[in-house]
Amino acid sequence: MTLVELAPGLRRWTAWHDHWEEEVGALAVDTDDGLVLIDPIEPPPELGRADHVLLTVYWHARAAAGLKARTWAPSRSLRPLANRGVEAESAAAGQPGGIRALQTARSAEAVYWLPEYRAVVVGDVLLGAGAKPRATEEPLRLCPEGWLGKATHGDLRESLRPLLDLPVERVLVSHGAPVLEDGHRVLDRLLAAT
Repeated sequence: MTLVELAPGLRRWTAWHDHWEEEVGALAVDTDDGLVLIDPIEPPPELGRADHVLLTVYWHARAAAGLKARTWAPSRSLRPLANRGVEAESAAAGQPGGIRALQTARSAEAVYWLPEYRAVVVGDVLLGAGAKPRATEEPLRLCPEGWLGKATHGDLRESLRPLLDLPVERVLVSHGAPVLEDGHRVLDRLLAAT
């Protein structure tokens, strides 16, 4: 596990996920409201105590219950989280540090906008390229359509289009390599595809 500083106050780490049989990413964000962890999995001890946890979707609760931090999640994730012993508040009510939740076509999942870092944080609706992307590989792709329930890729694209109104520089994914520059162009290309 390596903690990488993406920008002052914005750090990313990966940890092994047995179900996926791969490393998955999580984030630590320093805000005026304290330390925020997003989709934490095995947080590195050097981060210290988290004040807040944001979950993109309920199955990303992973380490949340053990952190004893104030937790937010999409409204459709609240009941499944409670069943897992995680108390959470609706992300629609607002988050610490000016972070904003945007609902996706995948009903239990939201993405987060970190305005200070010009970064979008996604759980599973967007997947990054492999750890070492090939030159011909796109840096982002939509999740498999089967993951969307009754929604389609068209619905997912439509739900993510408001991201194009934001000055996105980074797209920070749970699976695969994050997009660390020119995120708006990458999103525009992906969301325009048919």
